[in-house]
Amino acid sequence: MAKILGVTAKAATARLLDPLGRALLRAGVSPNAVTLLGTAGVLAGSYFFAARGQFPMAVLVITLCGLTDVMDGSMARARGTVSKFGALLDSTMDRIADGAIFSALIWWFATQGDWPTVFAALICLVAGQAVSYVKARAEGLGFTCQVGLVERAERLITVGVGALITGFGPDWGLPAALWLVAAGSVFTVFQRMIHVSRQAA
Repeated sequence: MAKILGVTAKAATARLLDPLGRALLRAGVSPNAVTLLGTAGVLAGSYFFAARGQFPMAVLVITLCGLTDVMDGSMARARGTVSKFGALLDSTMDRIADGAIFSALIWWFATQGDWPTVFAALICLVAGQAVSYVKARAEGLGFTCQVGLVERAERLITVGVGALITGFGPDWGLPAALWLVAAGSVFTVFQRMIHVSRQAA
């Protein structure tokens, strides 16, 4: 269900952003430039806001910049320049953006001396990267890996909701979200490994 809702939401968002994408194309802005600018915005939001505990503003900036992840693909299709390099660039920037977000949270909770939450964020950082790597490596080896309880969208949405809860009141919101994502990410790594091992057998 989560995947269906994610695909539906992404398609709806792409339609809303199509006019802006077409305007950028007319202005000579390439889809790859939009990808890079979006990632730069996420890095800025992580450093200037998330790493300083300003979670509502961090969620706003990162969400707005994250919309480029939808827009760049639709721009490439409209321009007729969909390429393997563009897909590689997009995936690479996603990993960098995710790393920046969770590194910023690690920094903030470390400055607060909240070591259990630091540990949860570390698990999110490492396991989240492994979730993506397992799928990419498996498909590169010729297997299918279209499974996963907690993928990128679920990770970011859960952490974003937790950040808003903490930003507007209860301190437990973001730590709880990080532990939830940590557990789900570790589970997804093993879920994908088992799925591929059955194909290999």
